[in-house]
Amino acid sequence: MAFFAKLREGLKSVKEKWSGGIAQLFSSSKFDDDFWDSLEEKLIAGDTGLDFTEETIEFLKAEAKTNKKTIKTPADLKSVFVNKITSELNSVKGMGEAFDMTRKPLVLLMAGVNGSGKTTSAGKLAVMFRKQGKSVIMAASDTFRAAAVEQLKIWGERSGVRVIAQGQGSDPAAVAFDAWKAAESSKADVLIVDTAGRLHDKHNLMEELRKIHRVLLREAGPERLEVVLVLDSVLGQNSVIQAKTFNEIIPVSSIILTKYDNTAKGGVVISIARTLHIPVRYIGLGEGPADLNNFDSLEFANALMELE
Repeated sequence: MAFFAKLREGLKSVKEKWSGGIAQLFSSSKFDDDFWDSLEEKLIAGDTGLDFTEETIEFLKAEAKTNKKTIKTPADLKSVFVNKITSELNSVKGMGEAFDMTRKPLVLLMAGVNGSGKTTSAGKLAVMFRKQGKSVIMAASDTFRAAAVEQLKIWGERSGVRVIAQGQGSDPAAVAFDAWKAAESSKADVLIVDTAGRLHDKHNLMEELRKIHRVLLREAGPERLEVVLVLDSVLGQNSVIQAKTFNEIIPVSSIILTKYDNTAKGGVVISIARTLHIPVRYIGLGEGPADLNNFDSLEFANALMELE
């Protein structure tokens, strides 16, 4: 199913249909204070960010005023709004693009807080790469929780991927090192390193993540290493705060947004683009192994406007 169809289908389950609410606003018969106020409220409630919201409202007002002959009702502004959002998102280099698989072996260091869907995303990536015919190795560098290792092993069995693991309490950086050596010697296409979920404000845990990154950077080199931050869409602006903190510890190069089908904070992707300038490469629209999709800026904007 196409990204747009899955997104629109997924948003049906959202308690507050943020995207549908915005689209309905544009069915208004005239430009009045109620229309502009309601649009502003919807954008802010959806966590697009105050700066983007104010800028967009002023931009749309100017367009309506300048092009009175062609823009007579809010419905005539739909395509202008879509282009504004698409342009904002695509201003970030790499937005929606798949990982560059020419960097063999590509190393994906997965980071994120507890409950963000990090290990599940690692498993989904493994399934996706295997379907593409790539050889994959996963590293269970979350050595704090035995359940995390077992969860990754289940994903490994499901996708036919080898999982490098040690006992609970082992040095996570050592596991990552062993996994790199295994990936290098077997000429694997991808190494996915799962790490312990950690609160972004816990200094000691973030220092450990930095150590894992340091080891992989030394072994794989900067051209092969991608730091993939997994963010829970439901958290809205709190996800942006998390991303800022993680990016201060290690250079985040890619973002995966999970649980997008369950959020009323859909504008967070715009806030991430505008604030962090880090590309959102994949978006989670369900719990199944195949429910990890390349993010598409235009289809996302079309989904907001309920356009085909």
